[in-house]
Amino acid sequence: MGADTHHGTHNDLHSEQGALSGEHPGRAENPVIKVADLAWLEFEKPDLDRAELFAHAFGFATAARSADELQLRGAYAGAPCVIIRRGPKSRYAGAAFQASDDADLLRLADATGTRVTNLPESIGGAVVDLTAPDGAGVRVVSGMHALPALETQPALTFNTGGELRRTNDTQRPPRAPALVERLGHVVLQSTKYRESLDWYLQHLGLIVSDFKYFDGQRERGPTMSFIRCDRGSEPADHHTLAMTLGPRDRYVHSAYQVSDLDALAAGGEHLREQGYYRSWGIGRHIEGSQIFDYWRDPDGFLVEHFTDGDRFDNTLEPGWSPLTASGLAQWGPPASKDFMGISPSRESLRELRSMVTALRDDNEFDLARLRGLMKVATS
Repeated sequence: MGADTHHGTHNDLHSEQGALSGEHPGRAENPVIKVADLAWLEFEKPDLDRAELFAHAFGFATAARSADELQLRGAYAGAPCVIIRRGPKSRYAGAAFQASDDADLLRLADATGTRVTNLPESIGGAVVDLTAPDGAGVRVVSGMHALPALETQPALTFNTGGELRRTNDTQRPPRAPALVERLGHVVLQSTKYRESLDWYLQHLGLIVSDFKYFDGQRERGPTMSFIRCDRGSEPADHHTLAMTLGPRDRYVHSAYQVSDLDALAAGGEHLREQGYYRSWGIGRHIEGSQIFDYWRDPDGFLVEHFTDGDRFDNTLEPGWSPLTASGLAQWGPPASKDFMGISPSRESLRELRSMVTALRDDNEFDLARLRGLMKVATS
């Protein structure tokens, strides 16, 4: 039975259309392992004091700090969300994924010709270090020390429609940092999008929730995918990793869960008052449904507060729809030039120069793809 008529498919939920015959299935037939979650992200930055100051305003807590390393955590128990090491310049270093069990590390190491090594004692556990086809660092980890849970920011009690749940009480959300609960996802751009996508699906057992394609180029295949962990019948975030085709390999943004809309909005006011730059928000996405708010940290990295995201089990098939700027949100302000990477800046100039280089190199970014990308920016 076709994807457009199969009861319970992602198409029935919100995607404009399901897969056509012969299109990418969105999962590997026999993956090496199936990771359970995204564990943490790693960065290098020259100024750890400045990074920590922003992190606290954004809602992180410091898990550990030395002269050369900063570990940031959310309120939920587990590993740190972000590890920042001192380096000569700011750069994204890679992502660590949580293995489902210790044996998966041995299985992955054997399949990739690598080895299992120990993580630093401050984190504990073991790791298999890999590199995706586009050069992105990928770590698969297991057995780390679990940081104890911290007090979370309570969600507000709402009176909705005719349902009265709050009487003789007021709403006064504090204008304070929106406490980060956990790491949600990372978005990466790749010049070898399809090759890298297949690598993640095969090696880590990830599965696609939504495919996006350049308008008028569907027959050439997808150019973006929102990818979740396969936990079987246990629901997982709509996307833990998102990947998009572009003229250079780079970090796009990462997202961190907060308790509710009021925490997100009041936390945004706190960031604004501290002089930080809002890139785009507040709004609600389509793919994933998250309420979002995007900020630039002092090193130029894009980071997102989110709340109320979708959770899918492994029975849903991928949705398919064209990639447009207007299709990034159900409501909210139009996607900003900063978010789209077209505002005048050093970063946008790097992207522009990389377009020329990418067209000369052996990758998936050709002239037709460039035209499709430029169409997205004006859509």
